[in-house]
Amino acid sequence: MAQPITITIPHKLGRAEARQRVEASLGRFTDQMSQAGMGKIQHAWAENGRLGFHAKALGQTITGRIDVRDTELKIEVDLPRLLAGFADKISGKLKKEGTLLLEKK
Repeated sequence: MAQPITITIPHKLGRAEARQRVEASLGRFTDQMSQAGMGKIQHAWAENGRLGFHAKALGQTITGRIDVRDTELKIEVDLPRLLAGFADKISGKLKKEGTLLLEKK
């Protein structure tokens, strides 16, 4: 059974700017995950502003979604049981990086 991680990060950027920042960070994120031993990360945007993604790590598949909303970013990641022990570490890292991404510049 998957271990779900859900993180909500508030912002004041508006949906369009928040989505643009998420889109701009995808290349860097993919590179970081590859260096951490994850297989190829695939992602696609849906019409409703949701970014779906999946990746392989240690022979396991990780899936997730990022919902870009007007005032918040909601990140959901489903970790397989084998990787559930890393849930707190992953959650903290996503919260920190997501907050930095959405800060006013």
